[in-house]
Amino acid sequence: MKAAPQAGPLQPASLPGIAPPPKYKRYAGWIVLIAILIACSIRTEVTPYQLITGLPQMGGLLAEMFPPDWSYLPTIWAPMMETVQIAVLGTSLGGLLAIPVALLSASNLRVSRFVSLPVRMVLNLVRTIPDLLFAAIFVAVFGIGPFAGMLALVFFSFGIIAKLTFEAIEAIDPGPLEAMSAVGGNRLQIIRYSVIPQALPYFMSYLLYTFEVNVRAAAVLGLVGAGGIGLLLDRSLGLFRYDRACIIILLTLVIVLIIDYGSALIRRRLL
Repeated sequence: MKAAPQAGPLQPASLPGIAPPPKYKRYAGWIVLIAILIACSIRTEVTPYQLITGLPQMGGLLAEMFPPDWSYLPTIWAPMMETVQIAVLGTSLGGLLAIPVALLSASNLRVSRFVSLPVRMVLNLVRTIPDLLFAAIFVAVFGIGPFAGMLALVFFSFGIIAKLTFEAIEAIDPGPLEAMSAVGGNRLQIIRYSVIPQALPYFMSYLLYTFEVNVRAAAVLGLVGAGGIGLLLDRSLGLFRYDRACIIILLTLVIVLIIDYGSALIRRRLL
């Protein structure tokens, strides 16, 4: 007696009520995507020919960067630590400012629209302005130095963390919120006992991620005079000392890798 054949996994076409998309729609989608990419490439004059013709210059630049000027390492150590400190302050202050804004922007906390909509508009405006523009503005106001870079990272961190945090708050389990409301809890009690325990791990994860980004951003902000290692990087490139620029890039890479490893360990414990 033959054994009954085992049923294999259900395919999308065999699921009841689910029909696979017509092939012409998939082909049309790919054609539209390719056409958009080609149009953007032509408009911006980005072609494979330009990349191929630029490879020899790229190779020449890399040849001038190696070997790095290791004797320059003691000179750049203090500005690199200043860059990390700028990132620490900018991320911390931006994260603190993001907390009340995230709470006022979350729709599931039943904040009045007359409050939440203007707050979201301000948040969108802050996120529209890039960190380099913030740095250039603050350099013009406060002068060249790390203070301008720190302020630029405060606004940059505020925009990112507030946006991600209020989206995390809107995605939390509504059960604890409803339970606290049912027993007569006020707004502060609901936030304290229902929102914060669920949203805090995500907030800390976003804070650590933003700190990683800010270390790299702080190194670039120095190019517009906002302090940190970017000032020495700009000077090295201006003097065509690519061997010194290489050691700055390598040290930045090491610092970022260390921060990334430490942040990953902390995120595993939190999440």
